[in-house]
Amino acid sequence: MSGSPHAEQTVMSARGLMPPRVDHRTIARRGVEAVIWGIPLVSVYAMRRAFFAMGARYGDILYLSRPATWKFQTTTPNASSLYVYFNFNLQDGPVVVDVPAATGAGLFGSIVDAWEVPLADVGPQGEDGGKGGKFLLLPPGFGGAVPAGYLPLPSHTHNGYALLRAIPVTSGPADTARAIELVRRIAVYPLAEAFAPPEHKHIDIADEFFDGLVGFDESFYECMAHMVNEEPVQTRDFVAMAQLRSLGIIRGQPFDPDAATRTVLRHAAHEAHSHFMRVVTTGKAYWPGTQWIVSALAGPRTGFDFLAEDHLDIDERGTTFFLAYGAPKSLGAASFYVAAFRDAADQPLQGHKAYGLHVPAEVPVEQYWAATVYDLTTAGFFRQAPSLAVDSHGDRVLKNPDGSVDIHIGPTPPEGRENNWIYTEPGKPWFTFFRFYGPGKAVFDKSWSLPDIKPVGGNSR
Repeated sequence: MSGSPHAEQTVMSARGLMPPRVDHRTIARRGVEAVIWGIPLVSVYAMRRAFFAMGARYGDILYLSRPATWKFQTTTPNASSLYVYFNFNLQDGPVVVDVPAATGAGLFGSIVDAWEVPLADVGPQGEDGGKGGKFLLLPPGFGGAVPAGYLPLPSHTHNGYALLRAIPVTSGPADTARAIELVRRIAVYPLAEAFAPPEHKHIDIADEFFDGLVGFDESFYECMAHMVNEEPVQTRDFVAMAQLRSLGIIRGQPFDPDAATRTVLRHAAHEAHSHFMRVVTTGKAYWPGTQWIVSALAGPRTGFDFLAEDHLDIDERGTTFFLAYGAPKSLGAASFYVAAFRDAADQPLQGHKAYGLHVPAEVPVEQYWAATVYDLTTAGFFRQAPSLAVDSHGDRVLKNPDGSVDIHIGPTPPEGRENNWIYTEPGKPWFTFFRFYGPGKAVFDKSWSLPDIKPVGGNSR
């Protein structure tokens, strides 16, 4: 190629062979926007990485034989379910997810793509109606025939995962064993091998450290580059893909920024992280005059693809998947939750302080309720936390004579009240989800309400 080096670079950039020349200010600005746009994709990458770290491969299934401890590092899991998790990849063709009928225990959850868009719900509210079935995941552009007896699920991406919950009838050992047996009957295999499904493993990770959280530093962009190279580009993302080029993320090319660019990207990721931590604390009060809030409605209203009539709502999508994962395709009557980030005095909840939450009697639920605490910096459990939640599932919680429950939240439990205590880490901000499983009418007509969280005495150090 003749001409000056600058002219050569300009031509190569125009042909898509190298990223355009941009300054660090542009990289910083677009780096923040890339995090907001790409967090669902990177969250899936982080969980897949944790899946493989457990010694699993595609076709294997991870599960918890006991409710989660702090070692289950994902965004806002509950601490009462027996989780089931597996990743899949459709690069080599359709994949079968064979789900048994939910007998002897409950089984529900969702199958989602690489953008966290739910493809199907599993269970009584799902496509199988709780009767089980063979879901057939179809890769992008699949044009083949679908065999009889399968529930076809077309996907726009090659990667995805399933997050299911096995619910024992009671917390007793016999019912828990029945729930685990149900989990062990789930099978995942390529359609091409349906005549003789390959060997696969069910791996109990109850005592293992599963780190599926996103890292908000320069590694975020490395993870994004991996996923961008694995997935087809959807029309809705053309503009974003063009902007990623200024960061050096180009399909078909290695991502190898220089040291100065890595520093800029690290600060951009930190800025995006601060943005998420700020905006998730805002929302509409569920019970007027309280600090209990509900999330905005773009996710549920759009089936969690966040496609509105005239735009893709990347801001709400980013906030949603900073806080959560495994969204349902259709919101049913299975559960409902409210969140609190501030106390009754309108102050942020802080890990070094002691708080109390009074749960009035006769909580309107068909199953049980649960209050669970999370680290605001990660939206996951506090690491090393000895107590994650207080719930009415079982008989551990101490009730007052009128049936109400007082929950203690802070670094140390009041003497004799350990069963009603949730740990918080000093120096860290936190928030809580209060979940209703099988919510009753009084939750929605608001004839029953939850008081605010209140500081107790002085600071706990």
